[in-house]
Amino acid sequence: MLAKFPRRWTEEGTHVRHLLKELLPLKTHTSLSILMSTICRYPMLTGCVLLCFAETPRLHSSSPQESYLAPELKQLVAYCSSSDACEEGLSELLEDVGAPRVYRLPVFEKSFCEQLVEELEHFEQSSAPKGRPNTMNHYGILLNELGFDEDFITPLREHYLQPLASLLYPDCGGRCLDSHKAFVVKYAMNEDLDLSYHYDNAEVTLNVSLGKEFKDGNLFFGDMRQVSISETECTEVEHRVSEGLLHRGQHMHGALPISCGQRWNLIVWMRASQERNQLCPMCNRKPSLMEADGFADGFTKQSESQQNGSCELT
Repeated sequence: MLAKFPRRWTEEGTHVRHLLKELLPLKTHTSLSILMSTICRYPMLTGCVLLCFAETPRLHSSSPQESYLAPELKQLVAYCSSSDACEEGLSELLEDVGAPRVYRLPVFEKSFCEQLVEELEHFEQSSAPKGRPNTMNHYGILLNELGFDEDFITPLREHYLQPLASLLYPDCGGRCLDSHKAFVVKYAMNEDLDLSYHYDNAEVTLNVSLGKEFKDGNLFFGDMRQVSISETECTEVEHRVSEGLLHRGQHMHGALPISCGQRWNLIVWMRASQERNQLCPMCNRKPSLMEADGFADGFTKQSESQQNGSCELT
C-alpha cells in the first residue's frame, strides 16, 4: 500500500497566488480560491483558467457565518460545553430516527442551502477543471476545489461538529477528528438516482440535504460493516432539506432512488488520524505513505513536520 503526503506550493505557484490576489481584489474569496488551486495544480492551464474566471458567475462568501447556521445547532453546541454535558443528555436533544446511533440535527438555514446550491450549479456549468467526489458518485463537486476547506468546512468541523462527535462517538475517534473530505453529490433523473449499500472512508460522517425539489430518495441504515447483510434489518430514514444525519463512518448505509426532481447533498467525511494511522478503515492494513494534496485521506506521518497521507485503495 502507498501513503501520500501533501505537495508543497512551488515558488512559481506561490508567486501566482500573490499576483492573483493583487490583480483581482474585487472578486469573491470562493472564486479566487478556485483559480489559485487550479493554477497551482495545473500551471500549464493558467491562461485558460483566467479566461474561465471571466465567465464564472460570482460566488457567495464561503465563510461559515453565524447567520448560515440553524439556531438549534448552536444550542446543541452550547450544551456540549456545559459542565453536565454527556452522551445521553445530548442524544435526548436530538431526534431519534430509529437507526442505532444515527442522529438527525438542524445544520443550516434553508436560505443558505439555496445559495449554496446556486453556487454549486454555477461552478458545475463553468469550464473550470473538476474532480468527482468518489468512485460511487458520478455527479458532484469536491468542495476543496472551490476553496471551501479552510474558511468553511474546517471551522464547521472544529467548532460545531467536533463537540457533538466527542460526546456521541468517543469510541470511534469522535474526540480526535483532525481532518476531513467534504463534497457535494447530485442525484437527478438520467444521472445518479441512488447509492448502493456501503460504508464511508471516515470515522464520523455528516450528510446534509441541501435541496432542491425531489421526491423519495430516503436513506437506509443497516448495521456496522462487520455484520453480514443477511443478518441485518435496515431502517429507512427521511432526509429533510437543511437538516443533517450524523453517523459512524463504518455504519453501512445507502440511498434509495429519487422518483423525480433533483437532490443535492453535502457530505463531510470526518477523520481521526489517531485511529486510522493504526489501521486503514478501507482495507484493514497499516498504510504506507506517498505524496498527496490537502488532507488526503486523513493519515499522518511524522517526519520533519506532520504530513497527511492516503491509502492507495481510496
